[in-house]
Amino acid sequence: MLSGVTLTVHDGETVSIVGTSGVGKSVLLKTTIGLLRPERGDVRIDGQSVVTARREQLEAIRRKVGYVFQYAALFDSMTILENVAEGLPEDTLRSLSPREVTQRVCQALEEVNLDPREVLTKLPAELSGGMRKRVGVARAIIGRPGIVLYDEPVTGLDPVNSATIGRLIVKIGRTHNVTSVIVTHDIEGALEISDRIALLDRGRVHFVGDAEAFRASREPLVRAFVDRRAAAETSLRLLERS
Repeated sequence: MLSGVTLTVHDGETVSIVGTSGVGKSVLLKTTIGLLRPERGDVRIDGQSVVTARREQLEAIRRKVGYVFQYAALFDSMTILENVAEGLPEDTLRSLSPREVTQRVCQALEEVNLDPREVLTKLPAELSGGMRKRVGVARAIIGRPGIVLYDEPVTGLDPVNSATIGRLIVKIGRTHNVTSVIVTHDIEGALEISDRIALLDRGRVHFVGDAEAFRASREPLVRAFVDRRAAAETSLRLLERS
């Protein structure tokens, strides 16, 4: 449960939200676009309130935001073409011919380093976990949003595919000046790609700062995350030597 969260994310910034399981990271992300409504407080995107917005206003706000769901959340019975096209706003879909929709889907797939010729007609089950994650990112960015929210984008992936997704997030942010908010358990990856890290604890933002400040912090809660990362790196080096 969230209680008294205050966090500002600036245009073009990449902010990762970290914390232990159950502290409200995904709740915070869903509250950002009105999938969940807070009992108190407000959420503003480009100065517009998500909490008090009427239905039409909320839909307009959501068109500015792409959402990458945990485990990609692709539709099993749809092809990759159909899945990615779902990310286009309804009014855009109505205005485009089938050929134009396919072109937009191909562009989005190429941006996440997938070859449309290889994946366009396939079903999600025919792709690897890392490829499904990238399809999820393609669906989120096809509508050209100014903001992309990532809910645990590397969960279930090996280190190589996790690093690939991290590089994609950075690439998309820099290429299109996209504001990125990432909920993640991957503290190592977050420190590599984020402008700032926000540590959530007991429903509040306990720490906000860049990677250098996070690593140097003497706060016990922050140290627990930093030391866990250091222990993991030591274990990896020992395994490589054996």
